Amino acid sequence: MNLQISAVLRAYFDGSFIPAQLIAEICDRIDAYPDPAVWISRVPRASLLARAAALDPAQRDQMPLWGVPFAVKDNIDVAGMDTTAACPAFAYRATQNAVAVEHLIAAGAILVGKTNLDQFATGLNGTRSPYGAPRNVFDPQYISGGSSSGSGVAVGAGLVSFALGTDTAGSGRVPAAFNNIVGLKPTKGAVSATGMVPACRSIDCISVLAANVGDADLVYRVMRGFDPTDGFSRSIRDIPLRNEKFCFGVLAAEDREFCGDHEAASLYQSAIDQLEFLGGTSVAIDYAPFRDAAALLYEGAFVAERYVAIGDFAAAHRNEMDATVAHIVAESGSFTAAEAFQAIYRLHELAQLAKVQWERIDFLLLPTAPTIFTVAQLLADPIRYNSLLGIYTNFVNLLDCAAMAIPAGFCSSSHLPFGVSLIGPAFTDRALAYHADRLHRALKLPVANTGEFPAADAVLATPSDGRLFIAVAGAHLSGMPLNPQLTSLGATLSRAALTAPGYRLYALANTVPAKPGLVRDPGFTGPGIAIEIWSLSQAAFGTFVASLPRPMCIGKIELAEGGEVPGFLCEPAALAGATDITHSGGWRAFCRDR
Repeated sequence: MNLQISAVLRAYFDGSFIPAQLIAEICDRIDAYPDPAVWISRVPRASLLARAAALDPAQRDQMPLWGVPFAVKDNIDVAGMDTTAACPAFAYRATQNAVAVEHLIAAGAILVGKTNLDQFATGLNGTRSPYGAPRNVFDPQYISGGSSSGSGVAVGAGLVSFALGTDTAGSGRVPAAFNNIVGLKPTKGAVSATGMVPACRSIDCISVLAANVGDADLVYRVMRGFDPTDGFSRSIRDIPLRNEKFCFGVLAAEDREFCGDHEAASLYQSAIDQLEFLGGTSVAIDYAPFRDAAALLYEGAFVAERYVAIGDFAAAHRNEMDATVAHIVAESGSFTAAEAFQAIYRLHELAQLAKVQWERIDFLLLPTAPTIFTVAQLLADPIRYNSLLGIYTNFVNLLDCAAMAIPAGFCSSSHLPFGVSLIGPAFTDRALAYHADRLHRALKLPVANTGEFPAADAVLATPSDGRLFIAVAGAHLSGMPLNPQLTSLGATLSRAALTAPGYRLYALANTVPAKPGLVRDPGFTGPGIAIEIWSLSQAAFGTFVASLPRPMCIGKIELAEGGEVPGFLCEPAALAGATDITHSGGWRAFCRDR
């Protein structure tokens, strides 16, 4: 059973199953999964089935997550359940849902349980919990990543459709990389943190772990919004990035640290190459201000914020805490106020230096983590190996960035996944999602450990700036006679593309100017037809579509890169007297050869 959100919703719509059937299957999967350390607490099966049965089918169209199963990291409140932060001595019974959880439940999602984590969200590895160390879904000798360890495994193993994590220094992105899933770290304050146990309150974020970018973006859109009960909440303002001719920053050769993992280095370069193929230009940046900001988080006074969060509890309960976490918190209380101000001044200096790099690029493409370690390695040297995991993630919240971590391939020797992250300035979350979705699909990787690929209808339907896509295959191509009908409406070329197999192209009879007709033929296995994808405003899209003469019509066209966009199709009745020119590969090639 495919648990990608769009697949679940589609199955409900076509009657393949109902929520109670899905929930029963989910419970069976969780019971059979060999790693009990994924969960700290679960909602009883009977309660889950009752919740599923109570969903009103009449409200399905108004609830974007109707019947979708999810999990929550156990430092986020769920009414009637204990919040432990992976420390039994700290546990308390929550009386109300965290604001983010409340939004999800109101959207129809079904909470399955609460997941394990590095205690008090202190760590990037997933081994610092008295409830056990969740293991990597591909090899149990290796770490799951943390601190959102249980959430990463729950999604990676196909136990839920999505899960909430938290992210201070990479806790929602590193588990995504290690379990071959997507990790969305929103702009600070875009999602309410009310009802979350803080780690470093001024920079904490609730994050989303999901199988594909479209799913993560959907969950983010359901949760986000200003919350006056959260002192760090901010009003949302989506900032666009260029969709065509974009520039992305990459590490210079001397800044590429992969801890001796040559395959990870190669996969990073492959992701760069693929993004360039999709139309981007890579720019080697000066990583120094980002690297130095990352070091501030745990090598200076900023770590004192962890003491503010739980210092009193740690002082009274040190023997009941994970030893490494207790040591970190105790040490964090030794900084002075003067040292904290010095760290703030230094961060502002680094932000100004980073701004110079942002002026050259639209977003960064970095490794999510340099490599992956075994559980044994982390337990033997927990501080050193954990710090290495954060060299490309720690700066993101300090410098007020948004980030999207996506899968980027597998190392052939270990068969373990590697991931990259797209990182942009604050409030570029949805713009990053657009580029991340294209890259994820172009890499043609299965999601999680399920063998499934990103669902076609989970693709982001519009560019980040609110414009709409349209695919053209004939006389509206750039340089062709009818192209001015697009450009006069302000349309811009996004990219050249290919349809998925299963389309035929015909030269229509008696048309002026000459036009082709693109027709879907599901039984055909050709290589795809060359098309162009243009973007235009919503108003222009409506004007353009309204003016189309018969036999042209607009329908969804599947792309070879994955996903689908609206585009020109032809009514079958217009094929009388037409010539099949599919062999030419596209209208431009046919016209040139003719």
